[in-house]
Amino acid sequence: MEFKELQKILNNKPKVVIVTHKNPDGDAMGSSLGLAGVLKKKGCSVEIIAPTEYPVFLNWLKGNEDVLVWGKDNKAIKNSISHADVLFCLDFNSLHRIDGVGDLISESKGKKVMIDHHQQPDNFVDYMMSDTSASSTAEMVYEFIEQLGDVNLIDGDIGEAIYCGIMTDTGSFRFPSTTYKTHKIVGELIQKGANHSMVHRRIYDCNTKRRLKLVGYCLLNMEVLDSQKVAIIKISKEDHKTYNIQKGDTEGIVNYGLSMPHIQCSVFFREDDGIVKISFRSKDDYNVNEFARSHFNGGGHVNAAGGMSKDSLEVTVDRFKKIILSKDD
Repeated sequence: MEFKELQKILNNKPKVVIVTHKNPDGDAMGSSLGLAGVLKKKGCSVEIIAPTEYPVFLNWLKGNEDVLVWGKDNKAIKNSISHADVLFCLDFNSLHRIDGVGDLISESKGKKVMIDHHQQPDNFVDYMMSDTSASSTAEMVYEFIEQLGDVNLIDGDIGEAIYCGIMTDTGSFRFPSTTYKTHKIVGELIQKGANHSMVHRRIYDCNTKRRLKLVGYCLLNMEVLDSQKVAIIKISKEDHKTYNIQKGDTEGIVNYGLSMPHIQCSVFFREDDGIVKISFRSKDDYNVNEFARSHFNGGGHVNAAGGMSKDSLEVTVDRFKKIILSKDD
């Protein structure tokens, strides 16, 4: 499908469903709510679907109260997808990233559109907008709105959603993916009424005493492999109970390791029921995407990736160390 055909469909006020990945982050929700805001102003009927719950520090985003969550709103989600004319897939490029919702999208007769910046996309859509050099999906959503000719529809609330996505996925504009174009778009959003300092405050200045104690515990027990320039942070199931960990509490903890000048890679292991979830972050040309794909059933970007293991936390961390140490042999 060509862009002009998609543009024509969207101008005819279709039923639109926007889906993002499981465990949605700021980019996932900011992109979804920002695009939804513009499409609603165009007269489209829009539903947003999240495959899982997301952190409470994103609940202030305009339109959040209408988001359907799989596991809680299944009947409404099935109905929305089955009647959708257009389905937008934002911030993911493979249906396995959205669990049970993936089967519903696969079976849908609606036109499927992907807007995403991760590597190696699966081709399950009718129109694909994929750019691995983009700082965030939110940046791409702005460009998509620009292509539609609808930038004039962006107001303060929509701008703050898109700004949230860009800010969180660029690590507050410090990651190498941040470009002149990123800052130019952000400037446009601020000009349209986005309150950038408020967005930053609501995302990063909302700690509880409990979470700060969790961060302190993680840093106190962080392991550093100085010769390998790697930092290791881990949380066990017992730690979950001790610190009463809530959705979003572990967000960003992995980045603390990179605050040491000599560290090139920081890894965060979080033990859950029957699985260990792994977050990789790195500097410069240290490619954690390839590492995650090769060893831990994951992937993502050069400097930010995720993975998983079905072994215990101890076994998983030991396996990681052996792989890292073997690189020096």
